[in-house]
Amino acid sequence: MQKNVWIAKRWWLLPVMVIIGAGSVGTNLAGEGQYDAGYGARVAAVACALLAAATLVAIDRQPAVLVVTGALCGGYFALGGENGPIFFVLIVAAFLLALRRPVRVWLPALLAAAVLLWLGLLVRGLRWDELVIGTWQSIGVGALVAAATAIGTSVRHGRAAGRDRVSRVAAEERLRMAQDLHDGVGHGLAVIAMQAGVGLHVLDRDTEAVRDALTAIRETSREALTALRSELSQLTGEAAPRAPRRGLSDLGALVARMRSAGVEVRVVGEPPVAGEEVGAVAYAVVQESLTNVLRHAAARTATVEIGQQDGRMSITITDDGVGAMGHDEGMGLSGMRSRVTAVGGAFTAGPATGGGFCVRAVLPLTP
Repeated sequence: MQKNVWIAKRWWLLPVMVIIGAGSVGTNLAGEGQYDAGYGARVAAVACALLAAATLVAIDRQPAVLVVTGALCGGYFALGGENGPIFFVLIVAAFLLALRRPVRVWLPALLAAAVLLWLGLLVRGLRWDELVIGTWQSIGVGALVAAATAIGTSVRHGRAAGRDRVSRVAAEERLRMAQDLHDGVGHGLAVIAMQAGVGLHVLDRDTEAVRDALTAIRETSREALTALRSELSQLTGEAAPRAPRRGLSDLGALVARMRSAGVEVRVVGEPPVAGEEVGAVAYAVVQESLTNVLRHAAARTATVEIGQQDGRMSITITDDGVGAMGHDEGMGLSGMRSRVTAVGGAFTAGPATGGGFCVRAVLPLTP
């Protein structure tokens, strides 16, 4: 399989090799050329050209082969080979290497190959008194090689940037899914655990309270399973409806669920009209903050304050729990911070004055 892919990427080298080989044969063996090197020398020059063209298929896998390519091209000219497509060998080789490998890998070999080729042109210029022509040919080949390496390097960097973009988008999607699972499923499990504790506590004394706790567990577990199934379907590629995004209009249900779990939640202020993205972020901040209250704070009450000023919405969640001793941001707090900053907002979290914990987010009404 790897061999087939390797060949597929190099199919265009075949016509290049044919042109170089046929051109070298035609210019050197079709008749008397510009340089009277003798038939045997011309045959040897053609052999050098054919071997140099053949090295192109392995040049990007073994950059050191480029030195051999330069030596064969230099030998071609030193033997009195005629001008022709042989000049393109080093140019194509340089492009291939720059396209597939970083500069530090091929630059020493390219410099050595260029020196060998220029030595061949120098020898031919000295033998046939054409130093000026050889000098200009050397400069031209050098300029074309430099252009080929620049183009190849640019294309390679563009491809690498494209792969990085794809990788970054995939990583961001995985992070989003992890945050959604953490927020939705984590919140659901916290509520279920609290409701189960309530049910066990009143099991023998208040059957109605037990019934309410079990009902809440059933509804919360359904929501958590729906969210889990939706996110997992994105990984497996299965067709499953995406769970609807929660927004500010869903705060009432969230607060009711928290109250049923034993935490008295007060909401101060009315949610303003906000964009869908901002509303989803605001809901996620309140949900995760209240989940943390339920799981970690040992609080009896929590307050959600919502305000609006100068086109921005502020959300502050405080509780009367134990607060945090040298609090360390876990996935919940870091997830809230990343969501808020992604829409251009500001986020702070830490122990509240007078005890408990405080989470505050300031969000633009439209991202």
